[in-house]
Amino acid sequence: MVTKRKIAYIDLTKKEVKVRDIPYEMRRLYLGGRGLDMYLLYNHVDRGVDPLSPDNVLLVSAGLLVGTPLASGRTHIGGKSPLTGIVGSANMGGFFAPELRMAGFDHLVIKGRAEKPTYLWIHDGMIEFMDASHLWGKDTFETQEIIRKDHGDPDIKSMVIGPAGENLVRFANVITGHKNAGGRTGMGCLMGSKRLKAIAAKGTIDIELKYPDEYMEYAYELNKRMANSRWGKASGKWGTMVIWNYTNTWGGVRVRNFQANQLHNAELLEPQNIDKWSIGVAGCYGCVVHCRHRYVYSDPKYGTFYDEGPEYTSLGAFGAEVGCNRMEYVLIGNHLVNKLGLDTLETGSMIAWAIELYEKGIIDDRVTGGLKLEWGNPDLVFQLVEMIAYRKGLGNILADGPRPAIEKFGPESAYYCIQIKGMSNLHSDERPTPSLALNIATATRGSDHLRSRPAVDLYGLPEEVLEQIYETTGLVSTWASYQGKAKMVTWQEKLYAVVDSLGICKYHTVFISATAPKWEEWCKLIYYATGWEFTKQELMEIGERIYNIERMFLVREGLSRKDDYLPERYYKEPTPTGLPIAKGRYIDRAEFDKMLDEYYDLHGWDRNGIPKPETLKRLGLDQEPSHKL
Repeated sequence: MVTKRKIAYIDLTKKEVKVRDIPYEMRRLYLGGRGLDMYLLYNHVDRGVDPLSPDNVLLVSAGLLVGTPLASGRTHIGGKSPLTGIVGSANMGGFFAPELRMAGFDHLVIKGRAEKPTYLWIHDGMIEFMDASHLWGKDTFETQEIIRKDHGDPDIKSMVIGPAGENLVRFANVITGHKNAGGRTGMGCLMGSKRLKAIAAKGTIDIELKYPDEYMEYAYELNKRMANSRWGKASGKWGTMVIWNYTNTWGGVRVRNFQANQLHNAELLEPQNIDKWSIGVAGCYGCVVHCRHRYVYSDPKYGTFYDEGPEYTSLGAFGAEVGCNRMEYVLIGNHLVNKLGLDTLETGSMIAWAIELYEKGIIDDRVTGGLKLEWGNPDLVFQLVEMIAYRKGLGNILADGPRPAIEKFGPESAYYCIQIKGMSNLHSDERPTPSLALNIATATRGSDHLRSRPAVDLYGLPEEVLEQIYETTGLVSTWASYQGKAKMVTWQEKLYAVVDSLGICKYHTVFISATAPKWEEWCKLIYYATGWEFTKQELMEIGERIYNIERMFLVREGLSRKDDYLPERYYKEPTPTGLPIAKGRYIDRAEFDKMLDEYYDLHGWDRNGIPKPETLKRLGLDQEPSHKL
């Protein structure tokens, strides 16, 4: 068995650190990464705690396989969400988590609030509290560079917040590198509330493998498979932008908030337009698929700057949602949110919502401070991005996220806000796809495409192939069908929970690519890395356990079936455009209710979405919180 890895309990108020081994029994139950973080969240945050209080915890972790050569650079960040008040959970790529492991720690549990701006300096088993007064007010790029200069080491990896996190924008993100963002649920705001500007790491401690030769050989085989897959080749050339291209073609994107589902005259948003500014591609730690472009762009107002991306979400946030149709607008918007530390998805959605409210006369110049909100105006969008980050004028309202903004704008505004559980939806339109609609409605951290999305349902695969992938019967390949979709969503929930706990990128799993590695391959990887034997069924149960403890957190905060529904527009407004398979579609409320019942049954939850006692007992959750870690 490999050496036990460490968890550090850090009290910012007292400037104290306590270090413990991570028990083997907890690895068997939750693996690591997101899994252990969600256990820690349930055990260390009491019901009703204010997310911005010192009693909330910030959880930072590396997954079980992080630092090994298999797209394993993912960092998980957790806590009670300042945006939603429920599960806070964000996942980012890059190089920070491997460096954290090499510095000696797999998990950090950070509580309290620093007396003054602080950053943590973690190196070879040591954790130091450093003064960050000179970093406060700096953007995310400057902060990382200054930390490297302060320590005289260009190889230090940091996860940092920008001005948005300092100003407690409730959807502020955490950044490492130029574009690796822990974007969702406002984890940057949580860091800001603790006056924690950054966590920096540098280590020389070996990451041990039980069977290194076998692991390296098998990882090489899996990497080769992914690099040569159709998805690997496409994303290696265009990045995740290629997803937006396909989705817009058939009519599955949000345009002008939710007024259309296909952006016309979008040729200048096609992925190949990046070629004009691209200087090459790059990837995360251990990944053979380099899915991000590195670009240099010059603008009269913003100067010449380097950045990376843009991702799928930025094409929606600064393209279709706000009615802009040029790649250069996306490049500037992508740069601004990365630099200021904002979730690109939430930022674009909030701005698009505000524009539609203004268009419909629900808000006026008195609310906007004289700003004329209109579609297709990139300068307005960029101005609002900065106003949100610095909480100025209208930006101060938008910075609090959907639910507080609805209270300010009035009840009529709620209908036009595309959010679930207090978090805005991706720039996608799920009306033609009931499986994806169920996914966003029930996801544990709010409207979410990365918790349970069965994207392979979009491929029109033969039913026998779908049943082979999902290892069940009764699936229907037709998009519009409601039959069997709950089975697909629950299967993906387990898969993604395990992936996030191993620290592997979702794009190397059955998310986009139907032939990507899954349960059996991960069992072998875990064995070669640790010597621990898991069966496929055991890994699936771990995924189920993780999802249930997240659901338990929601239930403890008062959520139930009433919170697992879609925005009203999904039921009332048919899609106006798109290919025949997508046009004229809406979600049937009665059919959705049946699908939701089936989803609850598959989980072992009652009709109100509450886990049954026998389900909790079967998963070993009936005694939580147990405070074993």
